[in-house]
Amino acid sequence: DQVLALTAPEPGEVVIDCTFGAGGHASALAPRVGPTGELIAVDRDPEAARHFALLREGMPCPARLIGTDFATALEDLAAAGTRADVILMDLGLSSMQVDTPERGFSYSRPAPLDMRMDPSLAVSAADLVNTASEQDLTGWFREYGEERYSRQIARAIVRRRGEAPLATTGDLVEVIRGAVPTPALFAGGHPARRVFQALRIVVNDELGILERALPAAFEVLAPAGRLAVISFQSLEDRMVKR
Repeated sequence: DQVLALTAPEPGEVVIDCTFGAGGHASALAPRVGPTGELIAVDRDPEAARHFALLREGMPCPARLIGTDFATALEDLAAAGTRADVILMDLGLSSMQVDTPERGFSYSRPAPLDMRMDPSLAVSAADLVNTASEQDLTGWFREYGEERYSRQIARAIVRRRGEAPLATTGDLVEVIRGAVPTPALFAGGHPARRVFQALRIVVNDELGILERALPAAFEVLAPAGRLAVISFQSLEDRMVKR
């Protein structure tokens, strides 16, 4: 409701949904622009293409899907001279990613330690925790997860992988639980939440893509165009507001 109120799409306008996911926002935006408008959907997760195909038949406006990260898509659209009246970015994970345990995004369910939004990416979360230096791991957990016990967790990961590689989300959660002080296990949510966030950000270059995407979005916006960004953590929030 807030997205529709703030972006106020009108009949005949062009809308870019930069994070299509399962199509929740797109399904609400498309009827507003109608048959004379256009919806451009963007998502680098191949699973989004299946959802787009299911929704496209009933779309009340012309629609197309661009299968790449939204920074690249916006840069390409700007270079092609495309102008949009509404651009939406819904940052972070989509429900279809969290709800698919084998993708490895959730710390609450055992799965391969993957976390790639685009499965064709070369480096997974397992690659990072098993090969990155203790210094890099500490820096990532501190900067991208704002994790208080970054150094202790990184040291524990390096010690554990010396015995056997960390292959699953359960392996990583076990190491984190053993590395943080006992009181921290019962305060501030799940003890693995911040480390999982940090690894996901690094694997998918989320902040780098957002940093490229914001100026590209302004380049694509038509006069009187509206850009809406939904952010869920402070690093994204600060970058967007700045």
